[in-house]
Amino acid sequence: MKLVKKIALGFFIYLVFLVVLFPASIAVKLAPIPANTVISGISGTVWSGSIDTLSINQRQLEAIRWNLNIIPLLTGTAKAEISIGNRSSAINGKGVVAYSLSGLDISGLRFEAPSEFLLGRTRLPFKTQIQGELSLLVDNFTQGEPWCERLLGKLFLNKVQVTNQFGHYPLGDVALGLSCIDGKVQLMTDETQNGLGLDGAILLANNNMIQVNAKIREVSTQPEDLKKALGFLGKKDSQGYYPITYQGRLPF
Repeated sequence: MKLVKKIALGFFIYLVFLVVLFPASIAVKLAPIPANTVISGISGTVWSGSIDTLSINQRQLEAIRWNLNIIPLLTGTAKAEISIGNRSSAINGKGVVAYSLSGLDISGLRFEAPSEFLLGRTRLPFKTQIQGELSLLVDNFTQGEPWCERLLGKLFLNKVQVTNQFGHYPLGDVALGLSCIDGKVQLMTDETQNGLGLDGAILLANNNMIQVNAKIREVSTQPEDLKKALGFLGKKDSQGYYPITYQGRLPF
């Protein structure tokens, strides 16, 4: 009987080491990777490893590292600390990501990238080109229907410049608060968070539909081309604000 217990204990220890030391490269080969995803330079284990490059829809991330927390697995949750690049990289970030049967949960997320990463090769209306950088900070996010159950964070658009067939618009820096309203992602800004005289919100609904409900007035810090274009938005109200309303699908 003692021999059987020793064999069972030895087999259990072997399984533990097998799982803990399971190579990440083999796990990726066994995983159902989407056709638009390319992964290269995989090292380490499923518990602690790294990827040199990850390309999704021609958007590339570099130097991805992760450390998986074992304890949450006991409750059916996969939870990992993930980092991308470093602070000197054009695309970088870090945060804690958890996934369970109830969905995705993110906390302490910081992500920075140029506008080209977000837009990719998307063709915008009126031959519009956008340059700038974005910084995303998410204190916490819990997945829900259609998008979220809980969301608290901020999105910073830095050194934004928009050029199209109507003019050149150096918009500067814009800060937006992130929240969850009835399952929809809301981005909200006011005149204290931008130099554009802009006040309002954007809602991201299901099926990638967006709803814009905002207003803008002429201020001295606006680009001249933007001041000239305000009249095309309609009639201003008694406080000098022009309405901005839109409903449609995201272009990417």
